[in-house]
Amino acid sequence: MSRIGRKPIEIPDKVQLELLNNVVKVKGPKGELEEMLLPKIRVEKEGNVLRVLRESEDKRTRAFHGLMRQLIANMVKGVTEGFKKVLVIEGLGYRAEMKGSKLVLSLGFSHPIEYEPPEGIRISVEGNNKVIVEGIDKELVGQVAAIIRRFRPPEPYKGKGIRYIDEQVRRKAGKAGGK
Repeated sequence: MSRIGRKPIEIPDKVQLELLNNVVKVKGPKGELEEMLLPKIRVEKEGNVLRVLRESEDKRTRAFHGLMRQLIANMVKGVTEGFKKVLVIEGLGYRAEMKGSKLVLSLGFSHPIEYEPPEGIRISVEGNNKVIVEGIDKELVGQVAAIIRRFRPPEPYKGKGIRYIDEQVRRKAGKAGGK
């Protein structure tokens, strides 16, 4: 049986959880999220503990058992604490700034790049080279961070570009390194 799927989910006091048909709704101090349950997977609530169970042992259901448990656990964590990704911009003249709700990036192109975040995502800039993406939906936070990183991914020779704060960029020697 899935080790992740077997783990119970602790529900804090300030979080309300509703199970309607095949939809799990989680409401907390930071917002509200909902997720549709996959077929042959059910959820049982016992007090402040939630258990994700599977109804059959076929390969597809076993594969999705741990996934559904983790998606629900991420929803509970998102509405209580939220999620955050930090991006660092490296390069001479590369910078970021906020104009209203838009993120404006100067990344060495002939024009600045403007990015409007989707609803539910907050973007802030520290200094002029640190971009912080925050929200309650883990998937959406990661997707927005990936979109911003894709504007100028880090290159291997000088390390210029946008990278995650904990990302290691493998450097290459360049032309002079072969001699």
